[in-house]
Amino acid sequence: MSKKLYVGNLPYSVTESSLRELFAAAGEVSAVSIITDRDTGRAKGFAFVEMASDEAAQKAISQINGKVLDERTITVAEARPQAPRSDFGGSRGGYGGSRGGSRGGSRGGFGGGRRRG
Repeated sequence: MSKKLYVGNLPYSVTESSLRELFAAAGEVSAVSIITDRDTGRAKGFAFVEMASDEAAQKAISQINGKVLDERTITVAEARPQAPRSDFGGSRGGYGGSRGGSRGGSRGGFGGGRRRG
């Protein structure tokens, strides 16, 4: 059974192939996923590496955790399960209910309704 590992404090210059090569020393690598900013496409400094077996994952943690990569001490740990996200399916956050076409209740549009005399 494969085991997913969290890899943190990565240099922004890291590539999937360099991570795959680094972790291959501990065992078979099933998948590598570098997390990027969706707006800029730049790496966020962490990734997930999926090892083919639990033994390979434990070996990778013991061998690579604390290792220096491009002058950064990287962190390797067993990944926690992803927390369930609330469904934002098109609700656009805090905009509740119908906002209708009315502009100011019974004032009659833009500033009307109150006469000064």
